[in-house]
Amino acid sequence: MQEREKFGSRLGFILVSAGCAVGLGNVWKFPYMCGRYGGAAFILIYLVFLAILGFPIMVCEFSVGRGSQKSCAASFRKLEPEGSRWHHFSYFAIAGNYLLMMFYTMVAGWMLYYCFCSLKGDFTGSAMTTEDVAAKFQEMTGSAGTLTLWMILVVVISFGICSLGVQKGVEKITKVMMACLFVLILVLAVHSVMLPNAGEGIRFYLVPDFKAMVDEGIGNVVFGAMSQSFFTLSVGIGSMAIFGSYLDKSRSLTGETLSISCLDTFVALMAGLIIIPACFSYGIQPDAGPPLIFITLPNIFNQMAGGRIWGTFFFLFLSFAALSTVVAVFENIISFAIDLWGWERKKAVLFNIAALIVLSMPCVLGFNVLSGIQPLGPGTGIMDLEDFLVSNNLLPLGSLVYLMFCTTRYGWGWKNFIEEANAGQGMKFPVMIKGYMTFILPFIVVAIYLKGYWDMFYKQGLKYLIPWLIVAVAFLALICWFAFGGRRKEGHK
Repeated sequence: MQEREKFGSRLGFILVSAGCAVGLGNVWKFPYMCGRYGGAAFILIYLVFLAILGFPIMVCEFSVGRGSQKSCAASFRKLEPEGSRWHHFSYFAIAGNYLLMMFYTMVAGWMLYYCFCSLKGDFTGSAMTTEDVAAKFQEMTGSAGTLTLWMILVVVISFGICSLGVQKGVEKITKVMMACLFVLILVLAVHSVMLPNAGEGIRFYLVPDFKAMVDEGIGNVVFGAMSQSFFTLSVGIGSMAIFGSYLDKSRSLTGETLSISCLDTFVALMAGLIIIPACFSYGIQPDAGPPLIFITLPNIFNQMAGGRIWGTFFFLFLSFAALSTVVAVFENIISFAIDLWGWERKKAVLFNIAALIVLSMPCVLGFNVLSGIQPLGPGTGIMDLEDFLVSNNLLPLGSLVYLMFCTTRYGWGWKNFIEEANAGQGMKFPVMIKGYMTFILPFIVVAIYLKGYWDMFYKQGLKYLIPWLIVAVAFLALICWFAFGGRRKEGHK
């Protein structure tokens, strides 16, 4: 049996875990949601839900990882009561990590490609228009060769980092990436707020406008903030549990989770401070959605003095955000083979390089050769299906599993969870919220899960909505089967 690796420092654990949480959702989705839902009013609601939703579930996932000293592939089997079925969720968690990387590696490749194009000056020139940038994006996604090349580059670089081990590879290099990310984001934010006429964007972003929130619909704003706060920490498929398994018991998990949550929130807020003042400065609506990153912003950088440099820095920052997540999830994927089959790290790396390249190809081809496949209805593609399975299913359902496993007597139980969460020095987890976590928070997670299905399919009509809602209910029934089925005996393994 191989001796389990450990982080070399507390800072390493915090930065690697934050690197996993800090992804493109922070710097891609968060700014345009702020733009759509009224700026600072949305941010205030988001911060409240981050504290009461994402934070406690993250502590649960870290606790399961550290308590078991295993990845999600084996952690439930080690901690569950004898005869119960929680360990079946491990297969869904493993599938979730692979599914996430089947499209995230390609999107990370987009970032590297755009950084390369910005450095070459492809987005600069007095005659460059938004339509020209849009054509460049279409050219990229329409070329299977281009997407494949940059996707493979992401896979090889990231697994190469993981092959060096937890301390010498994942921890050491992620520290450098995160340090560079923080420097870049500060430089870009200072530059953005110094742009001409950026003050209006700063006011929009930092001064709450509750009238705008009412105009957008309070329910829409509240649910948008709730959903973003829930998904931003990347909990539910064991991506955080693996780093808990590499952690000793010298520090309590509550304080470490708070540090990670703060770093994740800092990046999201600073990304908005980069993008929104720049949009206002150049008369662009900040609620343009995903095209804001790939079409609108390159054109804004083209209009700036030194725009080629600033555009390169911006997409380098996005590349670090994407790669930090890919490296973290790849480490989780490698740990599956180590925990389940006892493979050496290098064997697991070589196998998964080949596996992820092959598994990522449907998403790559979904933008060109297989663009006619629309699995979720008109206007969708293979990437939309993969994202839907992860974001709308495995993340919320996995979070529900971790939550119930740590709070109910049918799983690991509240006593074991609280002992693990509070082991070591530092902030202690509040015991007083046991009732909230046991009886209220699970229903909030279920509401987010079902609302995600509604938002996805109700506009497409009943012929899409009803079958998919049946699928959603079936998944919930399966989770209940994991949690409450099986022959349970007293005590834990």
